[in-house]
Amino acid sequence: MRASPARRSSTLVLIVIVLCAAAAMQALTGWSKARLGAVVAAEAKPGDIHMIASVTCVYCAQAREWFNANKVPFSECEIERDARCAAAYNALMAPGTPVLVVRGKRLVGFSAQAVAEALQAPKPARL
Repeated sequence: MRASPARRSSTLVLIVIVLCAAAAMQALTGWSKARLGAVVAAEAKPGDIHMIASVTCVYCAQAREWFNANKVPFSECEIERDARCAAAYNALMAPGTPVLVVRGKRLVGFSAQAVAEALQAPKPARL
């Protein structure tokens, strides 16, 4: 049984609408990520973000790439190459890498949104 020309036309219109919606979502996601990078770069000062990484960690490489692409100041160390780094990692009792310390707050794994939120959180009062 063949579909009528009107039904084929409706199906084609629906496919075009879905593809346009998907493209719009992808563009919005890209714009949001770029905007988030600019927000983090504007908020972060040298010393605010420290990444404890592992040589073989792909997520560490992604975080490093994101920080560099967005010109976000950060420091890092690798647990396999630096004994003090390994000791800091063990003291944080983290289940994996990367571990980001953002203004004293520990974040396990990399999320640009979590970094932005940690930078915008009020600093704890010192006694």
